[in-house]
Amino acid sequence: MSFLSLENLSKLYGSHYAVEDLSIDVEKGEFVTLLGPSGCGKTTTLQMIAGFAEVSSGKITLDGRDITHTKPNDRGLGIVFQSYALFPHMTVHDNVSFGLEMRRMPKAERLDRVRAALALVHLDAYADRYPRELSGGQRQRVALARALVIEPPVLLLDEPLSNLDAKLREEMQFELRKIQRKVGTTTIMVTHDQSEAMSISDRIVVMQAGRVTQIDEPYKLYDQPRSTFISTFVGKANLLTGYAQSTGTRFKIDLGEVRLDIPQTALEPDTEITLSLRPEKISFVPTGQGLLDGIVTARYFLGDQWIYYLSTSVGELVVVAPNADSEPLPEQARSGLTWSVSALRLLTERDSQQ
Repeated sequence: MSFLSLENLSKLYGSHYAVEDLSIDVEKGEFVTLLGPSGCGKTTTLQMIAGFAEVSSGKITLDGRDITHTKPNDRGLGIVFQSYALFPHMTVHDNVSFGLEMRRMPKAERLDRVRAALALVHLDAYADRYPRELSGGQRQRVALARALVIEPPVLLLDEPLSNLDAKLREEMQFELRKIQRKVGTTTIMVTHDQSEAMSISDRIVVMQAGRVTQIDEPYKLYDQPRSTFISTFVGKANLLTGYAQSTGTRFKIDLGEVRLDIPQTALEPDTEITLSLRPEKISFVPTGQGLLDGIVTARYFLGDQWIYYLSTSVGELVVVAPNADSEPLPEQARSGLTWSVSALRLLTERDSQQ
């Protein structure tokens, strides 16, 4: 039995489903991220787990106990809000201690717990400061310490890093994961940031229009997307439309100028298909020596890599190339393009309708 189980969970607002028939099983100690665009239902799902939003139908089970209709304060979950929700009139120590005081924990034990929590987030020296005297990253750490000090069975994170600048946000991603691994608390995080989800999650739940579209480990989600939405929302992707014609044990894929031969799959013969091709899987080769030629219409330098946009006979293609020692291709340059057939991913599922 899973440690946390969401079974056919739905949330209705009037006649509109914010979340519909959602099922997720989370193992003890796992870090799972709910990922999706605004309005997809990820925050509503987190609120139902926390008890802040009433469940319209379905069931939530925690460690074998049905908590579907349990009051929020009786669930014992740790929560870090997007705004951190620290008490401005309390010191760091008192903010972290607050939850323990509400549980009437003896003072000596409470002091030990708070010291340990602040040490965990490297804020031992800041116990007597007030939130206004801290940086954004430090306030985020206080909120995390306050959530962890009660030793919750599940930690819920609602866009915990969204208020930080880009550099600090990246640093805190790894710090958050390091702390979670050290403590071993089962964690559910909500974010719309793909790189954030990919870098620190054990598994990612991609949501669209209130429904789960794919649940997978980050690298599998990236390499084996099931739909157009997932392939373009999780990273960049080139979408190639063509026709598949059966030739015994193989398929002939016709993309116009490009024709490919691939092993037999579950495809219906003579049908229109969509293939996903990641930009970094495409290589530049001399003109006339690849699968097709293209003309560079735009290029962007990102430090460790270049992003190229090329006009080709199969439409615009995006190519990501490392910043190597060679001179980058200029705009209007013509180049051959090639890729391995194994880099193509057949998109087999329809996207949810908004």
